[in-house]
Amino acid sequence: MARRLVRRGPDGEGYWFEPRRGVALGHRRLAILDLSSNGHQPMVSVSGRYVIVFNGEIYNFRELKVEIDAAQPGFQWRGHSDTEVLLAAIERWGLARTLRRIRGMFAFALWDRRDSLLTLARDRFGEKPLYYGTVGGAFAFASQACALAALPGWTGEIEPAATAAYARYNYVPGPLSIYRQVLKLPPASTLTVRLSNSGDYSLGRVEPYWSAVDAAGAARERPFEDAGDARRTVEAALSESVRERLESDVPLGAFLSGGVDSTVVVALMQRYARGPVHTYTIAVDDARINEAPFAAAVARHLGTRHTEHHVSPAETIDVAQDVAHYFDEPFADSSQIPTFLIARAARREVTVALTGDGGDEIFGGYNRYFVGQATWRRARRLPRALRAVAAAGLRALSPATWDALIRGATGILGTRRTLGISGDRIHKLALVLDAQGPQAMYGALLANSAADWASGDASDPVHELVSDPASWREGWSVAECMMLMDTLAVLPDDFLVKVDRAAMGVSLETRTPFLDAAVFDVAWRLPDSMRFTATQGKRLLREIAYQYVPQNLLDRPKQGFGVPLDAWLRGPLHEWARERLESQAADERDYPALPAALEAWREHQHGRRNHQDRLWNALMFLEWRRAQAARFVDRSPAPETRLVACA
Repeated sequence: MARRLVRRGPDGEGYWFEPRRGVALGHRRLAILDLSSNGHQPMVSVSGRYVIVFNGEIYNFRELKVEIDAAQPGFQWRGHSDTEVLLAAIERWGLARTLRRIRGMFAFALWDRRDSLLTLARDRFGEKPLYYGTVGGAFAFASQACALAALPGWTGEIEPAATAAYARYNYVPGPLSIYRQVLKLPPASTLTVRLSNSGDYSLGRVEPYWSAVDAAGAARERPFEDAGDARRTVEAALSESVRERLESDVPLGAFLSGGVDSTVVVALMQRYARGPVHTYTIAVDDARINEAPFAAAVARHLGTRHTEHHVSPAETIDVAQDVAHYFDEPFADSSQIPTFLIARAARREVTVALTGDGGDEIFGGYNRYFVGQATWRRARRLPRALRAVAAAGLRALSPATWDALIRGATGILGTRRTLGISGDRIHKLALVLDAQGPQAMYGALLANSAADWASGDASDPVHELVSDPASWREGWSVAECMMLMDTLAVLPDDFLVKVDRAAMGVSLETRTPFLDAAVFDVAWRLPDSMRFTATQGKRLLREIAYQYVPQNLLDRPKQGFGVPLDAWLRGPLHEWARERLESQAADERDYPALPAALEAWREHQHGRRNHQDRLWNALMFLEWRRAQAARFVDRSPAPETRLVACA
């Protein structure tokens, strides 16, 4: 199990056994703090009561250590790792209080030898993964499901609800996993497993220890009234969050797209750094999505040591075949490719990289927040029949035809006025006009199509969450509800999965300053007027960024972080994609969307539609299937171990 996670932890491995109880813990280490053997895991507490396997970072461990020293003068520390402080805090305050006090990203298991109790815990936003299930009669968990596949009794049976949800959203939403016998622990939650004297075990309920909904609601009760006060408070919280994430005994850098989020992170890093911050970005040939020139301009202004990596179609083919192995479940957010490549480029020089992830969700950066809210306000005043006619008019032209018209308009109006507008986005506007309500509007924008959203049911966790009337809180704006839904569903299971698997696939740790409880709190104190203008999101965050870089470097329409898949699937990726779709179509039974993907392939090749998302969804499922087949090994009957774990 541990050696299947070697990329997540290339610097060492450790094991702890309690044969009498049938308990085994394993750990792979990516050494960041206390590189000596004093940071080795599994780690046993001073009293010997607790044993922990821990993945992640506790950012406020130094202040917790000061408190423990003050309360217990003469406490003997073995080293200076955050793992040791976490164990000492649990011994002093108990697990429940410690979870409320720690700030960080983590997934860990704590074995209580006295009470024969295993507790799994995951961080507030879901930055670190945690899979668990019963395999061959034993309860097991791991950072990735591939480790569980090493166990005797593993079947690898596919969960149909997970496959259907994957086809709908391009990722498998938790708590589902692609496997029937495996689940994901939700963010900000714990799960207990009690081992009896007879050797049997019983699972407790998944229990939340923090709620993003409650935290956002409490913050909204204390709204900022003065924009200047809001800006200073937000910047102070972000500065502290960045400062804490610079704690490292190994080289550290940052991803820099040239957008608002990463620019703010790098600017604040530079404030605390002793020399130029190492920054990294990706370049592609398509001007529609190439942010490299903007990143280079920001890097020059901030004085960073900047590295730009150019992505070629040939490199994309190579990575597409490898990346499915790293992702461990089907995953089809195409920005996984540049994310993997930027992580690989950064890993040549650093072991830790800060990112701007989470800024859009908590500060209101996505166009659907302010455009969707404004469009819905206007649209709902019109009769439903009239909205349906307008939507049909927008759909009357194919996305490809709209794209051709936009290219013609660019020559007249200029790139700045048409950048970010596409035929696919016009068709998404049609979804907004045609929706029965804001929940249906958001769901249709979230899924690959309105039909995909409509096909969801109670077995789909995202559909269940968004369709629940309680999710759309009374008195909240449509934009706020969408931001909250993104934080609960899309962020942990799409964007954070993408960054974690891509980075840890090359043994790089990423840290996200925006995903901090204190930053989340001040962000949710902002009224919509401080979040949005009529044409832009992240209003207040932009004002902070303008203090560090000229406004003209950042004021441009939001672009996606990806590669030009639509064109590449008709060109350099054509043969690879065609071979995958046609050669595996006859044998694939677990992906019911494959016939539709084959039809989409034909339409895409003829230029009638841009089906890049649907095609990438199918291709990544097929590549994942190949990777799964290569790693699956039938095993002998299970041993007597009852609790097995690997972090």
